[in-house]
Amino acid sequence: MIKVGDTLPSATLQEYSEVEGEGCSIGPNAVDVSKASAGKTIALFALPGAFTPTCSAKHVPGYVQHFDDFKAAGVDEIWCVSVNDAFVMGAWAREQKTDGKVRMLGDGSGDFAKALGLEMDGTKFGLGMRGQRFSMVVDDGVVKELNVEAPGEFKVSTAEHMLGQL
Repeated sequence: MIKVGDTLPSATLQEYSEVEGEGCSIGPNAVDVSKASAGKTIALFALPGAFTPTCSAKHVPGYVQHFDDFKAAGVDEIWCVSVNDAFVMGAWAREQKTDGKVRMLGDGSGDFAKALGLEMDGTKFGLGMRGQRFSMVVDDGVVKELNVEAPGEFKVSTAEHMLGQL
């Protein structure tokens, strides 16, 4: 499992863009984790699935609500990562009104979660292989804080907990 002081693994996530701009075409766009995190402070949180109850009611809304607080604390970007495709993440972004606040990044095959050592088997819930619920502060690609939730918990990956670490 990744730990504090480690560099994020090489991976490509997918982001859905509805509007063309700043070099982004409409549709799914590849996001190279190493390049996208270079020179930035990122509050990254991951969750088991888009549109799931806790994730939709509490997890994403907390980060959207505290966007200005994260910016004031020196965070350049907030990333939400889930083992879902870019189209699902794009639809969820619309519903959650994350535009300009939280980048909704799909880890379609779970390769990023696996490379982090933070995958989980959600088969008994009908989800298949997913990523665990966690959060991390990343500075120039290096993990500075890491918070992995215990199964069924929602405490250390909240926006409020991460703000306390900044």
